[in-house]
Amino acid sequence: MSIAQNDNSSGLRLAGVAERYVKLVLAIGQHDAAYVDAFYGPAQWQDEAVANRQDLASIRRDIDAARALLATQHPEQDEEVQRVACLDKQLRSMQARVDMLAGAVFSFDAETELLYDAVSPHHPRAHYEQLVGRIDQLLPGPGSVSERVNAFRDQFAIPADKLRAVMEAAIQAGRERTLRYIPLPAEENFILEFVSDKPWSGYNWYKGNFQSLIQINIDLPIYIDRAVDLGCHEAYPGHHVYNVLLEQDLLRGKQWQEYCVYPLFSPQSLIAEGTANYGIELSFTDEERLAFEQEVLFPLAGLDTSLAPRYAQLNRLLAQLSYADNDAAMLYLNGDMTREETIAWLIDVRLYPAEKAAQRLQFYEAMRGYVINYNLGQDMAKAYIERQVTEQEPARAQAQRWAAFRQLMASPRPPSALR
Repeated sequence: MSIAQNDNSSGLRLAGVAERYVKLVLAIGQHDAAYVDAFYGPAQWQDEAVANRQDLASIRRDIDAARALLATQHPEQDEEVQRVACLDKQLRSMQARVDMLAGAVFSFDAETELLYDAVSPHHPRAHYEQLVGRIDQLLPGPGSVSERVNAFRDQFAIPADKLRAVMEAAIQAGRERTLRYIPLPAEENFILEFVSDKPWSGYNWYKGNFQSLIQINIDLPIYIDRAVDLGCHEAYPGHHVYNVLLEQDLLRGKQWQEYCVYPLFSPQSLIAEGTANYGIELSFTDEERLAFEQEVLFPLAGLDTSLAPRYAQLNRLLAQLSYADNDAAMLYLNGDMTREETIAWLIDVRLYPAEKAAQRLQFYEAMRGYVINYNLGQDMAKAYIERQVTEQEPARAQAQRWAAFRQLMASPRPPSALR
């Protein structure tokens, strides 16, 4: 047999594993309604998953068999090696998710390592209290630090009748910045909706054919800084761009069928959420963001532009408390803090308002260790991308960041490979 024939045979076997993987994701989706975040493959496969519903034990055996078959694949090209590594991590994650659905209980860190191929760093309360002390100095006065923070932030809530205009302006700004570095298909587009009664603040439902449905939750006030955050994260250069590139480059370009489905509780989510969050700072430096918010978004929302610099300073400090979210989730889900203690932590340490703390607890209960994908994912993506930068001149260095960002989103790479 020639080398070319052998390579083709290996590719066919790998394609078979990929198809089996997609069908297993759909099978798990019959037991876990949140598991299949997006599917735009053959409709027949979804119909078969519904009609021939597998029990969990059968699914677990089929995942084991798929991993065993994958272990016999030994591609030589780097891209194919990475593809195999990603598929194996995804299948390993599926094993853990099926075990959890069957009743297995893991510690917080063990769960995130199995599901997302990563473990968050943890910090004692004293670490966060030092940061809270700096915020105390920025906003002196009577009442607790949390009360003062949230009273100050209340001045920056976007009025309901201004929300669509503000969000559309933020999304458009992110799109313009993205298109400077990442060409997108002419037909790509999205629909923006405002919803309620959700445990999350924003969501991108990718529909295939380069189309997204972006939903923003209006249960709680949406502050002006969230416009850029949500616009970049959910749309450009975040989830919408991520999914468009996967469909364009890997599903259509390489016929890699595993990319017609996105299992939410999987290592893929750390890459997706991490790049979506990193995309915010990639799109706007602190100075550019302040100028854009002060000159465009604040006037659109009818807010006092003179307060923008101090508000930006507060938000930079609050961002340093982000891992307090992970620690709250860990302590709560491991049973080391009660519901009431967790809400108190989120109010006094994370400095959330009470209603946001209650919503966040809902998120932990629904999504569990998924919380690490946002901040840890961002930090891992940033560190990986910065290692690819060799240019000293700012414009060239920024171009390299965007190139590395695109490459990270549109190529197979498990989270552990970012370190």
